[in-house]
Amino acid sequence: MSKALMARLDRLLANLGYGSRKEVQALVAGGKVVLDGAILKDAGARIAVDATLPERMTIRGAPVDPPAPLVLIMHKPLGVVCSHKEDGEKIYDLLPRRWRLRDPGLSTVGRLDKDTSGLILITDDGDFLHRVISPKRHVPKTYLATLDRPLNGSEGEVFAAGTLMLDSEEKPLLPARLDVVNAHAARLTITEGRYHQVRRMFAAVGNHVVALHRERIGGIALPDDLAAGQHRILTAAAAEQVFADG
Repeated sequence: MSKALMARLDRLLANLGYGSRKEVQALVAGGKVVLDGAILKDAGARIAVDATLPERMTIRGAPVDPPAPLVLIMHKPLGVVCSHKEDGEKIYDLLPRRWRLRDPGLSTVGRLDKDTSGLILITDDGDFLHRVISPKRHVPKTYLATLDRPLNGSEGEVFAAGTLMLDSEEKPLLPARLDVVNAHAARLTITEGRYHQVRRMFAAVGNHVVALHRERIGGIALPDDLAAGQHRILTAAAAEQVFADG
């Protein structure tokens, strides 16, 4: 077990989004923070911070939010964007408000475009994020694509060859696996993250994606009982399953 870090109470709670340092100090002074069954009164007290903190500390009677590093799995709905800078409803708007005030802040692990739904990971752990998206890792991602026209039967061979060139690209795509669901639907597993890659791959073989849903990243599958717009916290061990073969 890793050694717990020590942190000032007011700084910790401010970084978790519970308010400014002044607001957090008032929260503590009001007896709203309890640690290991005892009310804390000193906002400057140094406390041990590790993954067990939500089991030991309550704020206004509710378990404190998990400290960093935090990894979430979310079922991204259609119509929301993954960038902090894009216009429109953002994926971060679906999280509790104070989670949007955390420091370090939360970021998506890669992106899904506005018209794509499904599994996305969100984290404040920069090292984890970069390990997942690193082109050296080749973490597989599986998408369910619904198509405008029937599959012609040659797509699987074309995608698996590792020679397909997309418009405006200088390198061919890495081999990808196609699993046919029916005449108008297929699962495509890719190990890259090029711009609109799945849609462009089907366009390159004369088809058009009318709906796209990501089902899996590495060894992490989107839970059947996680509705669109909902999220869950992953344990450290569960998050590392992204590097399993799936």
